[in-house]
Amino acid sequence: MFIAMNRFTVKKGCEAEFESVWRQREVHIDIVPGFVEFHLLRGPEREDHTLYSSHVIWRNKADFEAWTKSEAFRLAHRDAGKGPSLTTGHPVFEGFEVIQTTLPRVQDAA
Repeated sequence: MFIAMNRFTVKKGCEAEFESVWRQREVHIDIVPGFVEFHLLRGPEREDHTLYSSHVIWRNKADFEAWTKSEAFRLAHRDAGKGPSLTTGHPVFEGFEVIQTTLPRVQDAA
């Protein structure tokens, strides 16, 4: 597996709008081969910003790289940078190859 993360420092007071942009956007990622799962994470609040991260799990790094060169990627990012800036700067990308996974021994009955 490969995990692709982007860290965003969202300006104080812009959190609701930032989350709304993510909820309302056309993602296009869910039809791409190798896509496993997406999460938008809200992290700690600081004096001037709140930390967010997009967390995408891919089957492997090659699938992620293919996504970044795809028409679906271009469509998903076509409106990036339009409108007022909700962040203090550009997102910071971090990519990780999964080397170990631990799953629960017992599944919840629910």
